[in-house]
Amino acid sequence: MNLFKSSTTKANPVQIRQLKAWVHEALEISADVPVSISQLACHEPNCPPVETVIAIMTRPPQQFKLHKPIGEIVQSDIQALLL
Repeated sequence: MNLFKSSTTKANPVQIRQLKAWVHEALEISADVPVSISQLACHEPNCPPVETVIAIMTRPPQQFKLHKPIGEIVQSDIQALLL
């Protein structure tokens, strides 16, 4: 049973690029550090219906989760999450 799967609604590529820019800015990391943004739907009890996972490929890698779809995330969400 797959408890996490990609959301059926596709995130806007422009929004994803903006989120990545905010992550780079908030953490003051180089633009060449890869950042992955994924929107997932959870089907497990007591799990939020949609969450956004942000993975930063530093050494060691960092991972953060927001219980919002990509389209609802604002810059202050990223700042609060990462700082």
